[in-house]
Amino acid sequence: MNKKKAQRRFVFACLAPAVILVILFMVIPTFNVFRYSLYGKTGIVGDAPFVGLNNFKILFTDSRFIESMQNMILIIVMVTLFTVVLAVLFATLLTREEFKGKNFFRVIFYIPNILSIVVIAGIFGAIYNPTTGLLNTFLRAIGLDALARNWMSESNIVIYSVIFALVWQAIGYYMVMYMASMAAIPPDYYEAASLDGATELQMFSKITFPLIWSNIRTTLTFYIISTINLSFLFVQIMSDGGPNGKTEVFLNYMYKQAYGNGAYGYGMAIGVVVFIFSFVLSGIVNKITDREVYEF
Repeated sequence: MNKKKAQRRFVFACLAPAVILVILFMVIPTFNVFRYSLYGKTGIVGDAPFVGLNNFKILFTDSRFIESMQNMILIIVMVTLFTVVLAVLFATLLTREEFKGKNFFRVIFYIPNILSIVVIAGIFGAIYNPTTGLLNTFLRAIGLDALARNWMSESNIVIYSVIFALVWQAIGYYMVMYMASMAAIPPDYYEAASLDGATELQMFSKITFPLIWSNIRTTLTFYIISTINLSFLFVQIMSDGGPNGKTEVFLNYMYKQAYGNGAYGYGMAIGVVVFIFSFVLSGIVNKITDREVYEF
């Protein structure tokens, strides 16, 4: 009996600090976001009138917010699609194929994940520079001057410039995760398939992809959350939502309203919508991608 009590106390002592931190830094702030969204607050401190759902009524008639939502959905879809395809492709090549410099490429692909977002934004600022940037310089060098653009100022392409930077930053991290899953697949499966005359493409579609699907499915939720968060940082540094709101995203618009325009309650209403949007979208993706898990 005393031993069981001692075990319970030990478990409680181990969990208590983590639970307290979660309550202080996650539960209470989230509750306050929901609470403040119902008030006409103009700052973090000070009293404010209760306005109920009025902030939300204004929000869904706000053209800039609707544009930021459209931009966010486009970014999530494009970043997820390209990152999954490229990360799985590179993971397969670095796991299944033998060639010189294999470890070198592993390091190169992972470097973006150890760099600060500010550094990455600076790199792409230099790449996209219309006069001295690497991209336009390369296009001119190969005789494609007509394709040179002002990548961060032209409204029809600027969001794709941000998307490319986000994809470049994310590939290495997810590639390593997929490589870990692929490395756990028994080599006997591939040997048996090879003896039966299966091609590399057939082995990928019948063995590799089904066996790493649970990992891919899990990372889809990561894509949604990380893209919402990282897009704010990239947009804040690279374009600040411009030109004319063409790269405006949820969190950047929320930041401007809450801390730039003095509409703190309105900004918190945007935060509530972002929270619900992330939760619902993750649930939908989780439901759509649900399938039988293959084990080995």
